Amino acid sequence: MAERQKIRLNTPEEEAEILAAAFADPDNPPLTEAQLARAHRDPEKAARMKKKTRGPQKAPTKVDVHIKLDPDVIAHFKADGGGWQTRVNAALRTAAGLDRPANVKKAG
Repeated sequence: MAERQKIRLNTPEEEAEILAAAFADPDNPPLTEAQLARAHRDPEKAARMKKKTRGPQKAPTKVDVHIKLDPDVIAHFKADGGGWQTRVNAALRTAAGLDRPANVKKAG
C-alpha cells in the first residue's frame, strides 16, 4: 500500500502573502459584503436557477454523427441562418433520392 503524503498547511506568513496577492489582483477583486449577502447558499435554489436544457426526445428521430465537410459547404448552409443542419439533412436526402420529410421547411 502506498504511503500517504502529509498535507503541509501554510504558515501564517504564507497565508498573509497569498491574501495580499489576492487583494492586489485587479482582475479578481474580493467580494464585498453586499455581494456575499446576495450569494445563493441554498443548493436547491441554485439548481432551479441553472439554465434549462432540452431533455431527451420522446421519440428520437435523428442519429448523432460526426462528419467533416468543406468550409465553403458549411458557409453556404449557414448563410441562410438558423436551421442550417436541417437544410444539410434535406440536401443529403435529395442527393440520396429519399423522400423529403414533411417537417423540413425550405430556406428563404
